[in-house]
Amino acid sequence: MQDLSRETWQKILYPRMLSGHLQGRFLSMLSMILRPQRVLEVGTFTGYSALCLAEGLAENGKIITIDCNDELKPIQDKYFSASPLGNKIERLFGKAMDLIPSLTPGFELIFLDADKENYPTYYELLLPLLQPGGLLLIDNTLWSGKVLTTASSGDPETKALQLLNESISTDNRVQKVMLPLRDGITIVRKNLPEGQITEQQR
Repeated sequence: MQDLSRETWQKILYPRMLSGHLQGRFLSMLSMILRPQRVLEVGTFTGYSALCLAEGLAENGKIITIDCNDELKPIQDKYFSASPLGNKIERLFGKAMDLIPSLTPGFELIFLDADKENYPTYYELLLPLLQPGGLLLIDNTLWSGKVLTTASSGDPETKALQLLNESISTDNRVQKVMLPLRDGITIVRKNLPEGQITEQQR
């Protein structure tokens, strides 16, 4: 993971998009708590977060990760091949907006870290794929504090994040909490049908 982080910062454009050590350990911990069979990630980048999420997968679990930039495939190949968890990661390349609707529902954990201006649309596409009681993790919801300011007409990303945050705050389909971890990460838990309990509760 240290080598992947170092190479990303040395060779890849916009290396700040990497999840990094602190957030990576957070993603790994949540995955280990859930022990999910199916994980979805929207926004692979160089693969750091996918490897972290894979650490908690159940024995036969799998993570599907989506990215529009297939030029990142060589660095992903290098580090996924070096990891014993690499065979648990399935990659899809293309526009997430087109690929997400083709996926089968039932993911226990979803991590969204993609193009911010489409976050409100992604949220509505991803929630039906999340199984009841599952977690949707949304990165960059504080957006360097810009979500607390008045967004300019030339800043669609901040406007989209403000819209998303407001929408989640009033969404009665979910429980939610925003953590000031790194650039802000929102945890959304999809409500269970009334009377249903999870395996963990049993």
